[in-house]
Amino acid sequence: MRRTRIKICGLTREADVDHAAAAGADAIGFVLYPASPRHVSVRRAAELARRLPAFVTPVLLFVNATADEVAAGLEAVPNALLQFHGDETPDQCTALAGPRPWMRAARVPVGAGAAGFDLLEYAQRFAAARAVLIDAHVPGYGGGGQPFDWTAFPWSHPRLNAADRVVLSGGLTPANVTDGVRLVRPWAVDVSSGVEAAKGIKDPARVEAFIAAVRRADLTPTDPPHP
Repeated sequence: MRRTRIKICGLTREADVDHAAAAGADAIGFVLYPASPRHVSVRRAAELARRLPAFVTPVLLFVNATADEVAAGLEAVPNALLQFHGDETPDQCTALAGPRPWMRAARVPVGAGAAGFDLLEYAQRFAAARAVLIDAHVPGYGGGGQPFDWTAFPWSHPRLNAADRVVLSGGLTPANVTDGVRLVRPWAVDVSSGVEAAKGIKDPARVEAFIAAVRRADLTPTDPPHP
């Protein structure tokens, strides 16, 4: 059975970190972007990351951060994967991360605009990224809890290679993630608002339901390509 990895993002509390890890999350995201309602300080991210058991990866999310800000995050959470979610170029990502692994967020327009976004070219430009996280493009930085059109892209194309490199995000919930995984067959999924009771406060029941829905998708056949 293929196993889709699961990232829960935007955690701010010890109880939520502990529960998400115990429920089966593979990665926990900490938002180091001050304008976000889920923002935590570098010190707070380090405190929360120290609670993670072995084989659960901390992810530090940056938006147009300076080299000093990224360095401070890595000093505080040295085993973190970096997520660049702003307007960073490939060269900037490489310079900011240095030898550390990183992934890049692609912000796809919602609605009919998705078809005009050249995701294959984007994935090729960011070939140095360990993964490309596909999110919805809404005002600000972050998906705003909105999905994009999953049928707009050729997920199996070699330049995209969803099964090894795509993290599906943007508006995922326990109710729709099974369909998303069956259609896209991504390496991983990422959720934040879809499992929240309030911004930055995760709902344990929704977290468990989301993880269960992903596991159901792993057991079911892939959806046929959209005509």
